[in-house]
Amino acid sequence: MRRTHRSGRDMSQLLADFGHDLPTAAPHEPAAKEARLFRHAAQRGPRKTGRGWMPASAPVVPYRMTSDQAPVFWPFIAGPGLPPTGAQMGIDVLSGSAFHFDPIGLVLRDDIPVTNANVMCFGKPGTGKSGTTKAFCLRMVDFGYRILILGDPKDEYERLCHFLGVEPFVLGPGMPARINPLGLGPLAEGWAQLSAQEARNRAAIVFSRWLTLMRALIGSQRIGAERVPFGPSEETVIKAALRDLTGYTAGNSTLVETTIPQLWHHLDQPTDSLIEQCRFRDRQHFFNETRLLRDALGQLVSGALAGLFDDHTNINVDWNAPIQSLSLSRLNPLGDEAIGIALVCLNSWGRGMREIAAPGDLRIVVRDEMWKAMRLGVEAVKSLDEDLRLSRGVAGRGGDIQWANAHKPSDMLTVGDQGSQAANIARDLMHLADIKILHGQKPAVAGELDAMLGLGRQATEVMTDWAMQRKGRALWLVGERSYKVETRLHPVEEHLTWTNEALEGAI
Repeated sequence: MRRTHRSGRDMSQLLADFGHDLPTAAPHEPAAKEARLFRHAAQRGPRKTGRGWMPASAPVVPYRMTSDQAPVFWPFIAGPGLPPTGAQMGIDVLSGSAFHFDPIGLVLRDDIPVTNANVMCFGKPGTGKSGTTKAFCLRMVDFGYRILILGDPKDEYERLCHFLGVEPFVLGPGMPARINPLGLGPLAEGWAQLSAQEARNRAAIVFSRWLTLMRALIGSQRIGAERVPFGPSEETVIKAALRDLTGYTAGNSTLVETTIPQLWHHLDQPTDSLIEQCRFRDRQHFFNETRLLRDALGQLVSGALAGLFDDHTNINVDWNAPIQSLSLSRLNPLGDEAIGIALVCLNSWGRGMREIAAPGDLRIVVRDEMWKAMRLGVEAVKSLDEDLRLSRGVAGRGGDIQWANAHKPSDMLTVGDQGSQAANIARDLMHLADIKILHGQKPAVAGELDAMLGLGRQATEVMTDWAMQRKGRALWLVGERSYKVETRLHPVEEHLTWTNEALEGAI
């Protein structure tokens, strides 16, 4: 048997050797210890198999910051939600509360960092972009808003129109509907009763809108790979011709509505007065200097869209109806450029219809497939840029919610070469919308959005992972705040927003 040797004596043995015995305590049962909820763990973890031990401790750096600064590093810390006003869109998954959305209401609040009601919605096809748009429009009708669809290339809003008891207008070859993009709109009403100053102010608005339209339409025509130029000389000619045709030059008490074919004929057969106003030496000089301008106008009159936008408007729009939509699906066989030109014309016409909006007339203006119009060139991009800048209204009137849909930012940036004026304006359009809805995207597209908006890794992963797992999920950027929102649809709304009929019919 192995003997155990003790090294040294304990305290009781030491005192006993000197005749001092320590009193012995009565034996007692130890108190039962309560189970511990938490146990101390070593800094490197328990050194046992499968218990997470690490050979070196992780460096920990402490930081101090305010609650306003923290979202820069951790953008998805659940903070204060948006006020519970407007359309209830779904669930804010970070806080678990309902997510409400009211763009104009947000602009009116000082505690929300939003200065305009413009909304840009991006999403890969099939991620719920259209469903979110339609659900928002339908739910805002209950709050007094009316909907204007300025061009529906795929008839996606037809069901929504029928649900609200409205028949959409159909534009296309062989269809009876005509729209005059040079229409005067509501500004023509009561012109004879206006003072001289008020008449000049209205005329300035009308001619400015028309010049923006003509820049976009003429600039959409090509000479090989180059766009037809529209400089100060072309602007002077167009403006002088429009003043002649409307009677503004002669000081008429009312303006006469004109059309694009009338403008073309007036330039092709100019009067001596027009030649003099434009400061040309003679008729031949006028013809030589305006050949490209006249040919571009002629192509618009006799081209693929002949008969659609070259006569007076013959549709009677009920602006008190909850929704109005202009279908462009019959133009799809003509190509993206034809649809783009149609969208530019409808944009000008729609702006004219809203130039005198009654106070309290709230409207959601939906612009679908806007990249098709932007690809027409820099002037078309400027037209959309002007609409977004005027979304807050003019002279206390207007103030619509401008809602633009697109698949990815590169669709917008293909309007011109990198660094060109068109590409720079298109990039800046992103910053004219304080509200952005980013649905699911592939990593490359999410990277584009990150580069343009400075989203960060966590926000990018939301688009490429979480938002791709179910339709309707999106990252909502409201000013400087970020929200993970899952849109919830009622079964009736699911039927109204379904866009896979063509795929179902092919099976």
